[in-house]
Amino acid sequence: MRAWQRPDVPSLDDLGLGRGERPAVHDTKRDDRVVVPYGDSATMYTCGITPYDATHLGHAFTYLAFDTLTRAWLDAGVPVRTAMNSTDVDDPLLERAARDGVDWRELAEQQQELFREDMAALRVIPPDAWIAVTERIDRIGDAVRRMVDSGDAYLLPVPEGDGAAEGAHDVLFDTTRTRAFPIGLGSRTDHDEMVALTREFGGDPDRPGKRSPLDPLLWRAERPGEPAWESAVGRGRPGWHVECTEIAMDELGSPFTVAAGGRDLRFPHQELQAHHALALGAPLFSEIRMGAGLVAYDGSKMSKSLGNLVLVSRLREAGARPAAIRLALLAHHWRADWEWQDEELEAAEERLDRWAAWARTPGDDPSLEDSIVPWLRVTIASDLDTPAALQAIDDFVLRAPADEGSLAAIDALLGIDLLAVEPR
Repeated sequence: MRAWQRPDVPSLDDLGLGRGERPAVHDTKRDDRVVVPYGDSATMYTCGITPYDATHLGHAFTYLAFDTLTRAWLDAGVPVRTAMNSTDVDDPLLERAARDGVDWRELAEQQQELFREDMAALRVIPPDAWIAVTERIDRIGDAVRRMVDSGDAYLLPVPEGDGAAEGAHDVLFDTTRTRAFPIGLGSRTDHDEMVALTREFGGDPDRPGKRSPLDPLLWRAERPGEPAWESAVGRGRPGWHVECTEIAMDELGSPFTVAAGGRDLRFPHQELQAHHALALGAPLFSEIRMGAGLVAYDGSKMSKSLGNLVLVSRLREAGARPAAIRLALLAHHWRADWEWQDEELEAAEERLDRWAAWARTPGDDPSLEDSIVPWLRVTIASDLDTPAALQAIDDFVLRAPADEGSLAAIDALLGIDLLAVEPR
């Protein structure tokens, strides 16, 4: 699937400013900081959107967090390959399309195009591979068949009254089977919390016949009026977790460096991705997991189901400069839960004006010790501390003139090209 245009990212090394350090970031599996990657190159899979009501600030905050990580790796001279999915067939998408009286495929493509526009405007580096689930139906079906053959998955008859063909079976993953790591270890969740989160995220823990309430759907047999495809396990469509497992392993191998997403994905999504990977023969799905904080608005977590969304496209249509939206989000630590206040955008616009005015009054290039470059590098390498980086720049613009290296570092590490900022 076509991604968006990649922004120009300056190389500070090419400017004679050397390379930054590899970042130390918080791994949710260990609940501790680790320096990654361990090897010579980095790979990252980011869970993508379900394309309806894109792109809200919760989405943007997550993707800016991992854009910052990508930029830190590039500044450290680390080759990076990234992949992301788009869940372009799923119950919420189908429900929204039915509600609005539109074809689900048209809705998905419309929202994916809007997402492209928003990400390009925010200067987010696109994934090297952006894969729609509908592009990988055959491979996902093959992965499910392999788990059935190995005994890691089982068939469960479709409940009466669902309208499926006679003898139709869904395919479920068996979480009771002993594997290299017990379920819940990577997400740091106990059984009761896992059952509650399974219910919250549509896992149907009370369905009769399941071997465990935690067993997720791998393949949903065709129901009337729903999209379906032929596969190695019958006609139907994929479950949520297995699609990411297959796409990530196919694009990046296993283990790859970082499994990334919002903090709300730690269970069941990221945990079950990892267990699917073990069932498919991987020694480990990812070396670490990272969960970005959740953004609230009007007192509740920003979500499509609640309708309390602040959309990037709406802010842009109202005249907000994308660089200001980016600054407003970077003012919060990537792991923090926080609530969007409308005043934050004006504060970010004012900060952007100050920085842009400073950028237009350059002075002589300082020594590296006197420039902003080391300060930006140390804050970003310390668990992607963008709020500290913004404060460092605020202090710097008050005491020193702009120089080429500082402007390039702000662009390379924070994605803000001050020389391209349009005045209000």
